[in-house]
Amino acid sequence: MKRYFVAFLLLLTFVFRAAAEEGMLIPSLISAFESDMQAMGMKLSAGDIYSVNHSSMKDAIVQFGGGCTAELVSEKGLLLTNHHCGYSSIQSHSSLENDYLKNGFWAKNLSEELPNPGLTAMRVVRIEDVTEQIRFGVDNSMTEEERQKKLRQNLATLIEDATRGNHYEADIKAFNYGNDYYMIVKETFRDIRLVGTPPNAIGKFGGDTDNWVWPRHTGDFSVFRIYSGTDNKPADYSETNVPYKPLHFLPISFKDRKEGDFTMVYGFPGTTEQHVVSDYLKYIIEKERPARIHMRDLSLAVIDNAMRNSDEIRIKYAAKQAGIANAWKKWIGQIDGLKRMDAVSVKKEYEQNYTETARSKDGWHQYETLVDEMNALSNAGNSSDFLYAMGVEYFYVGPEYYSLARTVEKYMDQAAASPEQADSLKAILLRAGENFFKNYDQNVDQQIFTALTEEYLKQIATVKTDIVRPEYDAEKIYMSSFLTDPLRYSKFISDHFGKKKLAKALQKDPGFAFFDEIRKNFDQDVIAKTRDFRVAMDLLLKKYVEGKYVMFPDAKHWPDANSTMRITYGKLEGSYPRDGVKYVEHTTTDGIINKYNTGNPDFELLPDMVALYESKDFGRYAQDGELWVCFTGSNHTTGGNSGSPVIDANGNLMGLNFDRSWESTMSDFMFDASRCRNITVDIRYVLWVMDKYAGAKHLVDEMVLVTD
Repeated sequence: MKRYFVAFLLLLTFVFRAAAEEGMLIPSLISAFESDMQAMGMKLSAGDIYSVNHSSMKDAIVQFGGGCTAELVSEKGLLLTNHHCGYSSIQSHSSLENDYLKNGFWAKNLSEELPNPGLTAMRVVRIEDVTEQIRFGVDNSMTEEERQKKLRQNLATLIEDATRGNHYEADIKAFNYGNDYYMIVKETFRDIRLVGTPPNAIGKFGGDTDNWVWPRHTGDFSVFRIYSGTDNKPADYSETNVPYKPLHFLPISFKDRKEGDFTMVYGFPGTTEQHVVSDYLKYIIEKERPARIHMRDLSLAVIDNAMRNSDEIRIKYAAKQAGIANAWKKWIGQIDGLKRMDAVSVKKEYEQNYTETARSKDGWHQYETLVDEMNALSNAGNSSDFLYAMGVEYFYVGPEYYSLARTVEKYMDQAAASPEQADSLKAILLRAGENFFKNYDQNVDQQIFTALTEEYLKQIATVKTDIVRPEYDAEKIYMSSFLTDPLRYSKFISDHFGKKKLAKALQKDPGFAFFDEIRKNFDQDVIAKTRDFRVAMDLLLKKYVEGKYVMFPDAKHWPDANSTMRITYGKLEGSYPRDGVKYVEHTTTDGIINKYNTGNPDFELLPDMVALYESKDFGRYAQDGELWVCFTGSNHTTGGNSGSPVIDANGNLMGLNFDRSWESTMSDFMFDASRCRNITVDIRYVLWVMDKYAGAKHLVDEMVLVTD
């Protein structure tokens, strides 16, 4: 009786979640969902959304900077993304003299638009299922080494065929842990220029106080433009380049919104882990996430204090602080949401049903032991996984001089392999030092080093007691190492790089010597064991996911996000995050003033903005006399969806996805239909800021506005 009750609960859970449209769909397969989407109100066809035979909506969506999404909104390559996605580019152009972070920036014409070396925008040309081609010639008689070799050969052949005679690139990615393979053919634009950004008081309004929180009033947008060669193809930056003419761009929806409207999010979600087993999820909730949060607590305490007391440090550390704080607060909400949902128990119930179903039919016995095997592997491998997580927080998010040490080491190895390149590599290293120290403060880094080194050693001791504690003198490192001062760095590289005694000189430097000593265990032991653990788990997950498709064919299956293009659909709607609380579906400018009046520095406004908000001069951007700022929808999103267009039933741009509610961050592991909501800045507020605040109406005039 208990088994049938559990199965009934799982069925109810599936039906309820399906109503909220859990899942991130591959665009090339969207025709399978066309009728469901049309039943929810969509007026488009699958071919309007994704096509390789003619221009479609996919041609207006690009991956921005490799980690966010952006959308084309004019025939002149105008690009919209989030303020936080463009933040490092905005910061790189900012100085005490031109404080674009504080005051904003708006190019009045094409000649004033600012280049951003290294920034890219990638358009997907086509997505192709190549599972059969990848597996061609692979059989069960092969060893794993032979199998992998053949897979790599097939992969290389497919990519070569797809890119021969054109300017495209191609990647082949495993989906569902290798049950499926898709090839993504793409073109990558390399000349992306900053057109405009609101000040932090709009683009970051609410700061860490409001991050991952609803109700929200953040104008999280920035404006860029794609430039191409005169042939409309990708080109390196050149003054002779011209605005790119896209195959498709999104019209702007000026139609009134209402709760229940169809919404579609089109973008490049980063990572989800929907299939993790209960013991691993328990470890994440109880140990891994809390430890990572505390590491970032320590860093942020130092950085936030320094930024409050110095405009120079505020500009230098703005993008760094935002990056550290974003995951920090997300993880806090994630733990809370998973606990409130009793996610571990939900997982255990599903796992029990999975195992019992596998026992119910002769052909399914191969799946019977998978849950037990994965939980056992998790318990055995969580220690190395934890050491890896702590190493990432310490070596890659902690003391900054470590990144410069890795750069020196990288080019030292290259010079040793190719001595004839030593002079050119030295020049690269000197430029790298200039870029590094431009946004570096020795005192801030020393405080972070002191706090995090002790915490790192404390945390790794909880799972590995035989690590020898290294001795260090923070004062000596920061007062004498070439890695913590621009003049010492330049002299050291000029004097030693390319010389036979470089390695010896590095070991005499206190900063490099300590870095080299403390990370040895991480590089030599932890990374290898973590890789072995994850490879073993992925092999089990491949079989486990196969079992889901075989035993539950009518369930709604979707591959985990892996930074490839995906579609989610849902509705514009509020939520009921906890007992006695209802979140309405949108916010207005009244909330901006209300928050400003609290005196919280995260709600600071510039004086002319206060006057503009209070004037209520909303013009054609208003709805029923109010100016919507943000709204929520029941679309399944994750990191990488930042900047994604939220599209209405007719294919018009409603706004820019920029966040989830705090209660929704658990959706990376488990989706909760009653609480999981994505947060969007309304495109009408975006254009109002451009027009009324920034005086950049010429950008609004460049777009196509749809009012009916």
